Amino acid sequence: MSNLRIATIIGARPQFVKAAPLSLEIANTAGIEEISIHTGQHYDANMSDVFFSDLALPRPAYNLGISGGSHGKMTGEMLAAIETILTEQAPDAVLVYGDTNSTLAGGLAAAKLNIPVIHVEAGLRSFNRKMPEEINRVMVDHVSALLFCPTSTSVENLAREGITKGVHQVGDLMFDATLTLTPIAEEQSKLLEELDLSPSGYCAATLHRADNTASPEAIEKALRYMVQHSDGKEVVIPLHPRTRHAAERFNISVERDGIRVVEPLGYIDMIKLAKNAALIFTDSGGLQKEAYFHGVPCVTLRSETEWIETVTSGWNRLWSEGSYAPRTDIAEYGDGSSAKTIVNIIKDWSA
Repeated sequence: MSNLRIATIIGARPQFVKAAPLSLEIANTAGIEEISIHTGQHYDANMSDVFFSDLALPRPAYNLGISGGSHGKMTGEMLAAIETILTEQAPDAVLVYGDTNSTLAGGLAAAKLNIPVIHVEAGLRSFNRKMPEEINRVMVDHVSALLFCPTSTSVENLAREGITKGVHQVGDLMFDATLTLTPIAEEQSKLLEELDLSPSGYCAATLHRADNTASPEAIEKALRYMVQHSDGKEVVIPLHPRTRHAAERFNISVERDGIRVVEPLGYIDMIKLAKNAALIFTDSGGLQKEAYFHGVPCVTLRSETEWIETVTSGWNRLWSEGSYAPRTDIAEYGDGSSAKTIVNIIKDWSA
């Protein structure tokens, strides 16, 4: 019997993290072959290349080098390029992660070629259709044959949209990666020494969403908020390329009293920064969860979140809310075996 051939589409930082445990599990499983396609959506070396060294990911078979431009332009170029590869390779399934333009392009390319789509991190909803990520995740869910959901809430979201077939609750792949890599980061990363930071003596932050970088007023609002709510601690921001370019365009200095800007970090260093922070500010979906994994309180610089359980469990709050809910554990993220669960389901599905 020939191997099940899966083409995996990755392109952005969170996808590299999620792909690490699953790609390694696939590599160690007989009967499954993975063809990795990197769209190039994150092109900065610290946003992309470091993952293949830090996370021991195999180098992609294809790197499309597509980044920048409008959402439509980027997605269209990815769609055409991925379609060409899928036509040549004829995989049995296409696997996509999360909610980026790379996710949408991969899902649509596969669906138009009648190749089954596997969506990891399916069913998430912020219910804000102004977010490009919300459009991406909804559209991909509706063309997917296998939908791997991290929580019961994501399963319920799909059911409300009439999607029940092929839906599996499997926990969170990012938790798999965190359990494996946090001890390595604590041992290997020298970031705190290099930046002269002491554990719990600073706040960590990321800022990159369109809502927070679309105007000088939006950037200023986010920066002022972080300084005002940092309890006098320095806020350390590894600056995303989108935010850097926006600040330059608007002639704004992100670095100021109370805020220190550093270059984008490799994932091992980012774990070190997040785990040892007193508080995390972010508009990223992934870092909201990572804050919980590390036991660090989080403030989400948005008016909604797709990771609602981080809020109801008291580890996270939206910046529009003044206090945290009572703190509890989030059992639904699993025990670190999500990758193994996903691979077993894929094997059963393909049999």
